[in-house]
Amino acid sequence: MRHRRSGRQLGRNAAHRRAMFRNMACSLITSVVPAGQDVPPGRVPGRIETTVEKAKELRPVVEKLVTLAKRSLAHVEAAEQFATSAVRNTPEWREWRKSDRWQQWNKAIAPAVALRRRAFAALRSRTAVDLLFGELGPKFRTRPGGYTRIVRLARVRLGDGGKLAIIEFVGERDRNRARRAAIKVGE
Repeated sequence: MRHRRSGRQLGRNAAHRRAMFRNMACSLITSVVPAGQDVPPGRVPGRIETTVEKAKELRPVVEKLVTLAKRSLAHVEAAEQFATSAVRNTPEWREWRKSDRWQQWNKAIAPAVALRRRAFAALRSRTAVDLLFGELGPKFRTRPGGYTRIVRLARVRLGDGGKLAIIEFVGERDRNRARRAAIKVGE
């Protein structure tokens, strides 16, 4: 019996599930295209296709990682007032490093560094962590939750008939029903 057991096993042992969700989270996060870069042809940024069950289990993993990135923003902003613009290992930077301002900066930035390390422990990919903290954290700064959506597809997987779905970050491609309704009324 599976009383008080949460989560789907998906026909895998615990280590395989953990590795699978780590890879899927990295794929979803790295599919986000940084600002200023072109989207590769045939690809939609911020979206991966998988089965419905895997998408439902992946959603909390990714949303917790985005929450880590959002929480670090406040610490980074607090540390900016003590930071220096001097280039590393210059005399000006060495003076800053010996000063009290560096101690204050270090104390203010430490929680953000800890959050990045927690995200890296979960993802094991520097690229994914950089995109998570550089793009997704600021993007979802004002959103209280619900950073991903799962859309079921009308087709099934050819080999085993598994139900397919898309998991994607909410954002640019959101439907704006109010605008559509206004357009229909104005016609």
